[in-house]
Amino acid sequence: MADLDVLNAIIAPEAEAMGLALVRVAFFGGESDPTLQVMAERPDTRQLTIDDCADLSRRISVQLDALEEAGKDPIDQAYRLEVSSPGIDRPLTRPADFADWAGHEAKIALKEKRDGRQRFNGELVGIDGDVVTILDKEGVEHKLPFDAIDTAKLVLTDKLIAATVPLSIEGADEMEEEGQD
Repeated sequence: MADLDVLNAIIAPEAEAMGLALVRVAFFGGESDPTLQVMAERPDTRQLTIDDCADLSRRISVQLDALEEAGKDPIDQAYRLEVSSPGIDRPLTRPADFADWAGHEAKIALKEKRDGRQRFNGELVGIDGDVVTILDKEGVEHKLPFDAIDTAKLVLTDKLIAATVPLSIEGADEMEEEGQD
């Protein structure tokens, strides 16, 4: 298994050099389909274009290839590199994400049970210091230490869709009309 701290240290400067914010670096898939997943976004739009993905993928590949040639490969097996935008129902990985997406529905899973529960669904209230607050469907607020969170992501809702404006819809009408012939 790859060391995510080492990979973050390699990948973050490449994203930052392009003016991107790194959202998540993950390695999954086991022996059958090992994948290095990199999610990044433009801080001003919270999105990523296809060209951004391709450029970041090339930058990461150059760095990882150089390390492999030097005998310092951080990943000791063949793998697939996947670079993408976090998407609309994005993972929440940084403290700022919990502040930025307050008011939207989220799912949070803890590393270990807390007060008999490990999963929380509801409206994200925000973060204060290192404590994330989520309001469940029954109106109960749950205060969860940021470090106790295993995974968190937004839930696709009409409110989230309305709050997420696409970078550009130019040409969408023409594409639809062409497909209807």
